[in-house]
Amino acid sequence: MLNRIWFFFFATAMVSIVIQLLNGHVDVLSDAVTALFSSSKLAAEIALGLIGVLSLWMGLMRVGEKAGVVGVFAKAFEPLLSRLMPEVPRGHPAYGSVTMNLTANILGLDNAATPLGLKAMQDLQSLNSDKATATNAQILFLVLNTSSVTLVPVTVFLYRAQQGAAAPADIFLPILLATSASTIVGVLVVAMFQRLSLFNTIIMGYGALIFGSIMALVFYLGTLTTTAIGTLSTAMGNGILLLLVFSFILVAGLKKVAVYDEFIEGAKEGFAQSIKLIPYLLAMLLAIALLRASGALDYLLHVISVMVSVIGGDTRFVDALPTAIMKPFSGSGARAMMLETMDHYGADSFAGRLAAIFQGSTETTFYVLAVYFGAVGIRNGRHALFCGLTADFAGIVAAIVVCYQFYG
Repeated sequence: MLNRIWFFFFATAMVSIVIQLLNGHVDVLSDAVTALFSSSKLAAEIALGLIGVLSLWMGLMRVGEKAGVVGVFAKAFEPLLSRLMPEVPRGHPAYGSVTMNLTANILGLDNAATPLGLKAMQDLQSLNSDKATATNAQILFLVLNTSSVTLVPVTVFLYRAQQGAAAPADIFLPILLATSASTIVGVLVVAMFQRLSLFNTIIMGYGALIFGSIMALVFYLGTLTTTAIGTLSTAMGNGILLLLVFSFILVAGLKKVAVYDEFIEGAKEGFAQSIKLIPYLLAMLLAIALLRASGALDYLLHVISVMVSVIGGDTRFVDALPTAIMKPFSGSGARAMMLETMDHYGADSFAGRLAAIFQGSTETTFYVLAVYFGAVGIRNGRHALFCGLTADFAGIVAAIVVCYQFYG
């Protein structure tokens, strides 16, 4: 699968470059060469940047596992996950690491979420008989990451505030609705491929509990000011993060666990894993950089705009589409597109709001796929990419619909 994706990206970039040359845009050659070298530098910078944080969290996770704290989290969600991942035996460490990762994603703890996700993928890989091919559980886990609900996307609010938005957090509910739609569709598509039965009392019960909790939080946050929402979100995320760290260490100490030694062993695994990621990151970032530099995405936007105009549709959403199209490929690229859109049209314009909703409700699918599968050496992702992109597409469509409903 990854071989075909890589070839498709390069072939598309090549065709786009030829078209640009035929139109007299010679600068595309220098842009493409610059993309080649900048992507290789970026891959190394990302991997090296992960060394510290990955070593930190792999060390802490090892201490938490030895202390039994991770097991407590696992037991809380094991009834649900065991029905979504029936091939994972009850009591397996993967339940704890998967739960920790999803919790970090929901709280918006990016620095913790990625290392915890890599640990979860590693635990799931221990059950994989074909090490080069993704299992059903790994695919579901990846899709949950690419569509994961973040309750309060504080960074998006901050960008809107910097761009002069009157009420930076007024897109909170649209983002939550759009990303919820992405997650639901992602789970449904995976269930269809893997023939999972979602209509049982356990899954429905957990779904009702999670949905009810989200709605209660939405109602409460609706009573707060923008500043109070940002303060609460930051305090809640940092507080839970520190609570986890201290609980790992303190409980491990009380149970006579060799805390320092276990942390060092886990940190060593994190260091080795971060270096191992470089070739996989380089391959994906290289293809994406060429695709972007070739102008292929610009052609796609033009085609979409023409098609919408032909059928008499409202084309305002097309102005924000660069953020949505870029997000599955590059988080930094999508962020740049969002800021550019807000700067050009205004933070409180329809396009400015929609771009921010795209940024907060979709994920960098290709990056997640490259990092998570690359960390355990998986080359055949089976239906993972299709399910992840379907979830992204659902989030994009939901964001457009919600934006029209809220802002006309």
